Amino acid sequence: MSKKIQIVILITLILLLIAINYSWIDGLLIKNFENINREDFIVKRIIDGDTIVVGEDLKVRLFGINCPEKGEKYYEEAGKFLEKEILGKTVFIESFGKDLYYRELGVVFLGKENINVELVERGLANVYILDNKNYEKELRDAWEKCIINEKNLCEKSKDKCINCIELKKFENQEVIFYNKCNFDCDLKNWTIKDEGRKKFIFENFVLNSGDEIRITAEDFNKDYVWTLTGDTLFLRDDEGKLVLWESY
Repeated sequence: MSKKIQIVILITLILLLIAINYSWIDGLLIKNFENINREDFIVKRIIDGDTIVVGEDLKVRLFGINCPEKGEKYYEEAGKFLEKEILGKTVFIESFGKDLYYRELGVVFLGKENINVELVERGLANVYILDNKNYEKELRDAWEKCIINEKNLCEKSKDKCINCIELKKFENQEVIFYNKCNFDCDLKNWTIKDEGRKKFIFENFVLNSGDEIRITAEDFNKDYVWTLTGDTLFLRDDEGKLVLWESY
């Protein structure tokens, strides 16, 4: 085989390889970004920490996070953070469809700042991931930073029982806590919460030394609490400070 033919074959193979890789990359981009809209909006109103109104009365529910509800600790702080950061400003919104209430689900950017991630890192929201896993890593990393810095929702409890309560089981809509200390623990007004809105409150309950307590979805007055696609349990003391958390 002549040198000229060898060169032609080599060039053909290179061009073929480029074409194959381009098709693969192009397909990957289409797969990852289909049905995602990107647009700039002016923020007209802040409803709460995870809901805003932009443009011509378009409601946007911040994607991948969940802020405290009205009456809960840090509810007002989350809303004030958004007012200070983005109210009246032009933001870039990456949209991921609509929620059950027909609000746009979006990740909000102010310049290069991801506001959704910032709320989590500041301890003004927890991660709330359902089927769509976009930005999950960024949000989980932000929560880990929050835990390290003990900011707001991540502030560690100082209750004497913080090292006593052990999560013995967390599966199949069942949670079991165990008191491993040699003294009793008063859990009055302590709470268990998922990533969303489901909450259980202990009322006048003492977990005796060496005993355990089993909590099921029925105790939440729900058919289910923990989602099959993944969830997080947050146990907080009577001051709303974090005792423990566990994800799966």
